[in-house]
Amino acid sequence: MSSHTIRVVLADDHAVVRAGIRQFLETAKEIEVVAEAGDGRSAKEMIAEHRPDVAVLDIQMPHASGVEVTRWLRSNFKEVGVLILTAYDDDPYVLAVLQAGANGYVLKTASPADIIQAVRDVYAGKSALDQAIVRKVMAQVTGQRQALSFEELTDREKQVLALVGKGDTNKAIAIQLGISDRTVQGHLAHIFNKLQASSRTEAVMRAVSLGWLSSDLAEIPSDDVP
Repeated sequence: MSSHTIRVVLADDHAVVRAGIRQFLETAKEIEVVAEAGDGRSAKEMIAEHRPDVAVLDIQMPHASGVEVTRWLRSNFKEVGVLILTAYDDDPYVLAVLQAGANGYVLKTASPADIIQAVRDVYAGKSALDQAIVRKVMAQVTGQRQALSFEELTDREKQVLALVGKGDTNKAIAIQLGISDRTVQGHLAHIFNKLQASSRTEAVMRAVSLGWLSSDLAEIPSDDVP
């Protein structure tokens, strides 16, 4: 359990749903919902005002979708973790929000305990993906494998990517490998380019799909981890 209060902004366009989510989130002593929003525009305002640790967002909201809010967050408040909590598991939604930079995607059918743990994981710099979502992403990546030609990673790049898959930050990777933070950033840039990936999640998934990284060693990483 974290010794720090995890400050959450919760956005969902259904007031009853928000109330229920807030109630069970705050059963975890270290989680505090500091603000609520009923649409995407209000979500942006609440996030800008409160600077939470984690934003818990629905996908379908008036004025700005969860995907749009996620893109806005990644441009303006990269330090805020993003957990999508939604009833939608359609492929276009899943892929769009992960490509936008969400750190987690959990279905509302998940248990309260699993959703609370997802908030903790996102706050800790990890990603939280429902297993059904993992299967969808892996299927998408595996399908792309036939259509795309990827340049092989170097041994060092594989080491960096494996540590990214464990949720390590750039600083932690630099310490473990005895290299500078800037060198880690350079390796990640090469990895993204070679795997034609736009996020850490996508890069690790593709590396696992290609057999360059063991799925036993790789967790689903958090994007935008410094």
